[in-house]
Amino acid sequence: MSTSQPDHIAQGDDDAQFARPSPDAAYVQFEQLERSQNDTRAYRLLRLNNQLEVLLVHDPDTDKASAALDVHVGSMADPKELQGLAHFCEHMLFLAPGTDKYPQENAYNQYLSEHGGRSNAYTSQEHTNYYFEVDHAAFEGALDRFARFFIAPRFDASCTEREMRAVDSEHKKNIQSDVWRFYQLEKSLSQPDHPYAKFSTGSLVTLMEEPQKAGIDVRDALLDFHSRHYSANQMKLVILGREPLDQLTRWAVDKFLEIPNKQLADSPALPHPYDASRQMVRSNQLFTIPIKDSRKLEITWPFPDQLSYYRVQPSNYLSHLIGHESAGSILSVLKQRGLANYLSAGSSGGARGFDFFKVSIDLTEDGLERYEEVVATVFRYVELLRRSGPQQWIFDEVRNLNDMGFRFKEKSPPSSYTSKLASVMQRPYPRAWVLSGPYLIREYDPALIEHCLSYLRHDNVNLALRSKKLSIDDMQKERWYGTEYHVKPLSKQLVDTLGAITSGKDTTDDGLHLPEPNAFIPTDFTTDKREVKQPAKRPQLVLDTPLLRLWYKKDDTFWVPKVYSWFLLKSTNSELKLLIASACPRGVLGRLYAELLRDSLNEYTYDAEVAGLVYGFDVQQEGILLSVEGYSHKLPLLTEKIVQRVRTLEIDPARFALIKEQLLRAYKNFDMEAPHQHAIYYASYLIQERMWLNEEKLEQLQTISAADLQQFYPQFLQQMQIEAVVHGNITEQDAVQLVQTMEKTLHPAPMYATQHLYSRCILLPRQGAKYVYQRAVPNPDNVNSAIEYYCQVGDVSDTRARALLSLLAQVTNEPCFDQLRTKEQLGYLVFSGVRKQPGVMGLRIIIQSERDPIYLENRIEAFLIKLDTIISSMSEQEFKRHVEALCSTMLEKFKNMYEEGRRYWSHVFSGYYEFDQGRY
Repeated sequence: MSTSQPDHIAQGDDDAQFARPSPDAAYVQFEQLERSQNDTRAYRLLRLNNQLEVLLVHDPDTDKASAALDVHVGSMADPKELQGLAHFCEHMLFLAPGTDKYPQENAYNQYLSEHGGRSNAYTSQEHTNYYFEVDHAAFEGALDRFARFFIAPRFDASCTEREMRAVDSEHKKNIQSDVWRFYQLEKSLSQPDHPYAKFSTGSLVTLMEEPQKAGIDVRDALLDFHSRHYSANQMKLVILGREPLDQLTRWAVDKFLEIPNKQLADSPALPHPYDASRQMVRSNQLFTIPIKDSRKLEITWPFPDQLSYYRVQPSNYLSHLIGHESAGSILSVLKQRGLANYLSAGSSGGARGFDFFKVSIDLTEDGLERYEEVVATVFRYVELLRRSGPQQWIFDEVRNLNDMGFRFKEKSPPSSYTSKLASVMQRPYPRAWVLSGPYLIREYDPALIEHCLSYLRHDNVNLALRSKKLSIDDMQKERWYGTEYHVKPLSKQLVDTLGAITSGKDTTDDGLHLPEPNAFIPTDFTTDKREVKQPAKRPQLVLDTPLLRLWYKKDDTFWVPKVYSWFLLKSTNSELKLLIASACPRGVLGRLYAELLRDSLNEYTYDAEVAGLVYGFDVQQEGILLSVEGYSHKLPLLTEKIVQRVRTLEIDPARFALIKEQLLRAYKNFDMEAPHQHAIYYASYLIQERMWLNEEKLEQLQTISAADLQQFYPQFLQQMQIEAVVHGNITEQDAVQLVQTMEKTLHPAPMYATQHLYSRCILLPRQGAKYVYQRAVPNPDNVNSAIEYYCQVGDVSDTRARALLSLLAQVTNEPCFDQLRTKEQLGYLVFSGVRKQPGVMGLRIIIQSERDPIYLENRIEAFLIKLDTIISSMSEQEFKRHVEALCSTMLEKFKNMYEEGRRYWSHVFSGYYEFDQGRY
């Protein structure tokens, strides 16, 4: 066993000026938290006298302030006769009218909206998490309103049925989602008296109809639930702002000390929900019918709770190997046999006292027929790990990768950061490790790794096979989602095979072996950090030829050893361009080419991905977009390899057939997507030139052969222009060399200005025109419809019009949601905002609902009439607040290098090159 403390970990500086809070209010628990050397924020951890633990984050550079509070209670605490109560409590706490101090309805959301803010919440098995962010200047007012929800919520009786219907709408949104269906099926088939088995979302059935029959007053039950579970000693609070730690400390004490402490005991660890199940006992297989046309095999083992193993993280070690994709891995062997396309592995889905280890495999048609062979391959690899024993060099590599990720961790949006931290604070880390605990692996403990590996046995496994092509007569239906399923024991043949593997009697040679050392792990983290008075606000055009256009900017803000790069390979020939465009029926050639290239590179690039280097290869209307991002040391090596493969790709007929079949299913499965996604898609189709429907692409795809593709892509590479953005820890000389190497490898003829073909959209008449496009929801089992109501307002290049549209969207957002979702209860999904497409822009309102779209259209138009009144009656102060909120959002500083580089690329890709413009 060994222990290490990485030498790059920075400890918090001593705050000699810190005046401790009054002893009767709070005391300082930790001032020196273990944090990344890249983290310039200051932290302080408090525990108030009401036992509320508070993490304060001083970030002098943040434009948005944020707070999050995590309550250590979730759906597993629901009473059996009121399933979904925890989720309902989340809705009622924030959406019911006001609190004692701020009684007016919607006061919280209106305040946030007028100050560039937003809020949200979620309920999981063991957590209910509330969070918001707002302009830093309005932080105290938002924080005060936020605190009152936990001190004196009103739970107004008049809102009870309304929010029950909101919960029900949320459930109905998920009914046709395979993710939700199979998650609940696994729970429903577990030990029926276990808290894990409950229906967590809730519906009108569980929150209204059944309680009424049983004589249960749901509001009284809600108040009782809140009283029994919402206690300061079971809450964790994170506050992030520009203010000094002393000021944040005073706010924490003044605003949150009133939260009652009921001195609740921590919930005990639970036994595993599959230990004594009536149906999903060990060594069973579950056959299910999905909504989408998919073929998945999921291998699940009951697994020990990993939270107490944070020093070693044994599941991280096992998932690294079982989920590996390089040569000799499970996926590599299965792909060679034509049995699988994708694989993922890891522990997930558990709660206090238990967990699951899952291997999820996307099968080919042959893999579905031979799924037992796939299972056997997985077990042979597990047996290989068992016989080989834990390898310290592999453990050290995993530890190094985690360490590297923490060391160069960049900022995320404030509300994402506070929400995650509040949840992490519920874990049993030493308090000084609340920032580093999820990332750093501290000890090598081979015995613990072997202990966790011992759970991956054939007498301790459940299989789940999902396909529309399963032909089983005796199907049952799960209660809440109606998922069809059948459970039966593993076949004798499979049991015998797995028994032979685990006993060492199996002699099959699958070609499985442990991975080689990862050559992509960087060792050079040098950055040319220096004092910069004013960072540059735009990239420079350092190459401009008919063949190459390179926009370059060296990082002068974040000083992390990373590079973000985008390379658009623009086609010249308009006919070829139509062939490759993702928006054209024959554009499926380009999509096939991109998928096959990624497939051919997978074993090579997987190590790069594990080491923090990620690439994308996607089809655009203008050509093919290659993006490469990650640590700068090995990025040129990866980019060069990808470009070489772009030039030399050989189409393997067997892989072509499998990729084509995947793409056929993907186009067909779009019919099963949510109605609001269809509304958004068809709105784009109506406005954008050269955009074609999925059914047209599907028709063309069926006619394409491997020979067609082999002939196509060399033609595309004959003549082009490469337009690139390279941003980050790289010199101008190296950036130029990167694109020049690309030019030498691809060796195309140059492209001239007259050969460019730009994306265009339809301009709608400004007056007297109204267009309605109707499509039936293709999934007959989906109870929802959807509408996108779009008002085109002008040319996206008109700066003043764009600013006015952004202001209109800012003013519209909160009253739209409040009227159409909260008051009228039209549906769970209600959204308003700006739609931008090439050359045009407009305001749109999207609703997904059980109501008829014509009715939704009428309600939107009624709201727009009301909006006119809202705007015309708006006070000067209120209008000024909206303007300031929009300005704050537009001028918000970049939080990380990717965000900055992505902004530059969006301006290049759009063709407007407005680098000095803000976020509107």
